[in-house]
Amino acid sequence: MAKREALRDLQSRLAQRLSAVRSEAPAASWLAIECAGVGLLVPLAGAGEIFPVGTLAPVPHTRPWFVGVANLRGGLHGVVDLAAFLGLRPTQSAAEGVREQARLLALNPAVGSHVALMFERLAGLRTAGQLQREPEDDVSRPSFAGARWRDDRQRVWQEIDPAALVQHEQFLGIAR
Repeated sequence: MAKREALRDLQSRLAQRLSAVRSEAPAASWLAIECAGVGLLVPLAGAGEIFPVGTLAPVPHTRPWFVGVANLRGGLHGVVDLAAFLGLRPTQSAAEGVREQARLLALNPAVGSHVALMFERLAGLRTAGQLQREPEDDVSRPSFAGARWRDDRQRVWQEIDPAALVQHEQFLGIAR
């Protein structure tokens, strides 16, 4: 019970912070999430609401990372296990063990898709002032992978562009 109250408090503070950040002068700011221990940054403009993982209706003949459909505030959203999609976790069955702690990030409808990304941990908000951009390297990354950033604890965060993600060929190919 205490964990639920703490989570509600965190979500309430985060919602207040999101509102405050949106009303401030435009600057790069992200929602920081973790998938299989990897830090990811989702631009606030592409992020919508965060939900607990409730009942998911399975969809047959789909990729293992497409875990089903959820009713989020009356709208149907396809749910993608982001860690499995990114190859950070092997299969949907591995996701079963993390679902109780996981959350869903419904993407902003402005990105053009009713999708929710399942992730393991919410790490808060980040701004460009808190991070240093990593130099470009020769590693090939998908089109939805933006810049990499490092925080003051030397942790590297990968920026994800939700609009590019929902248009990515592999992401669109949910059928087996």
